[in-house]
Amino acid sequence: MESSGISRYNSRWIALVSSIWIEALLGGIYTFSIYSPVLKSSQSYDQSTLNTVSVFKDIGSTSGVLSGLLYTAASSRYSIPWVVHVLGAAEGFLGYFFMWLAVVGVIPRPPVPLMCLFMFVAAHFLTFFNTWNVITSIQNFPECSSTVIGLMKGFLGLSGAILIQIYKAFFNGNPSTYILMLALLPSIVSLSLIYFVRQCPDKTVQNKNPLNAMSIVSILLATYLMIIIVMEAIFVFPHWARFLSFVFLLSFLSMPLKVATEANNEENSHPLLVEDDAFSPCDDADPNEPEKSLVGEEVVELCHENMNLLEAMGSFNFWLLFLVTLCGMGSGLATINNMSQLGESLGYDTTKTNTLVSLWSIWNFFGRLGAGYTSDILLRQRGWARPLVMAIALGAMTAGHLIISSGFVGNLYIGTILVGICYGALWSLMPTIASEIFGVLHLGTIYNAIGIANPLGTYVLSVWVIGHIYDKEAAEQNTCLGVHCFMVSFFALAFVSLLGFLVALTLFFRTRVFYRSVVLRKLNRSLNR
Repeated sequence: MESSGISRYNSRWIALVSSIWIEALLGGIYTFSIYSPVLKSSQSYDQSTLNTVSVFKDIGSTSGVLSGLLYTAASSRYSIPWVVHVLGAAEGFLGYFFMWLAVVGVIPRPPVPLMCLFMFVAAHFLTFFNTWNVITSIQNFPECSSTVIGLMKGFLGLSGAILIQIYKAFFNGNPSTYILMLALLPSIVSLSLIYFVRQCPDKTVQNKNPLNAMSIVSILLATYLMIIIVMEAIFVFPHWARFLSFVFLLSFLSMPLKVATEANNEENSHPLLVEDDAFSPCDDADPNEPEKSLVGEEVVELCHENMNLLEAMGSFNFWLLFLVTLCGMGSGLATINNMSQLGESLGYDTTKTNTLVSLWSIWNFFGRLGAGYTSDILLRQRGWARPLVMAIALGAMTAGHLIISSGFVGNLYIGTILVGICYGALWSLMPTIASEIFGVLHLGTIYNAIGIANPLGTYVLSVWVIGHIYDKEAAEQNTCLGVHCFMVSFFALAFVSLLGFLVALTLFFRTRVFYRSVVLRKLNRSLNR
């Protein structure tokens, strides 16, 4: 009886909600501005040294090849994928905990390389949870994987704003305690939910209503956070108001559990098994041979189920996806990394600039959720390959960079909305496309290897393009004011995004027959039932 009671909560819906809650607390890397002043003052850093420590935050959060390799080995060889979850929780705790010890003076002031290591470890834990949550959700919801990934990535995009609301409710004005909160809260919550995040690929008649309901809840949460951020920029909230806003935040976060419980009960009461109609990349193909399709006179390699990393890197599609990620995510992250200087050069005051930075997470969320949902609809109803949505996002991002470079009144509001939405869209689409082209067996490794393009592109565009041009313009007074400070830089970013658009179109044309055949096979199986 007890076992039966526990199994009621062992479903893909409960696994999805658990993953969403974990993702909603992983945004410590997005809130560096909250604790960077106390880190700088306590360690007597200059701005250059603080920026160096910050770089290791970006490197750690996107260097996920190790977590991918561990997940593949733990899942396929030892059947203990939860070990990746435990290692992620341990990394997050140790990184932030030692950073907190250094800030409050419990341990002697560490040398800069050691603090960089603390920051790297604190940020690297994100890759373990992302690998675990993304692969589990793709396997649990293969027929609507992009919508599910969009949901999780959307909550990750909101996580920075969520953590800041928790900080303001309990520790406002005490950033050192916030570091301790980052060490404890995500690790404790994730370990508490470890039992529920597991593969439960139920082969039942698919009901999309619960996913639609969760999407609506996430949109309401994002809207609520946006309203709170804007109000906090206008009014000074007393402590009771901050606590009340936290209570409302908890109510929004609890709603997905209600939806999941109802969906789980419905599936348990209607256990009609059907043939698995998942979007398997090569349903009818020999797993040892790539599936090929003749398009005109060109033979296009479509997919090779369950490629490992080396095999995937030998595929032209891998490098197309890598280059799209480098151009799109690199230029998007370079934009937010230079938002303060952008606002200053165009005459925006500190309050307006900080509001833009906070709202970035909201636009990021809408891009992640919207791209996942839209690409699923277009694939299911039109047979359009997901890379087409990626190309559309990069085209819109190009327009966003051009708007920022123009310097007209209000340009940052319009430009950052476009860039933020499109940046989020790429994070939602990339892992889903990788799973469909290369398979899910080694997805953790392949997805994280492609993700390396993000910090690589960001470094090149931030340092070699934006930083170099800005320093040249500000050579005389160390500060640059006017449209000319960033005009050339964002023309360059627009060109890079346009290049990504062309590469995404190439990937679309190479895979369109594959995606169309997947939909046709799915429809044929539905008609035969």
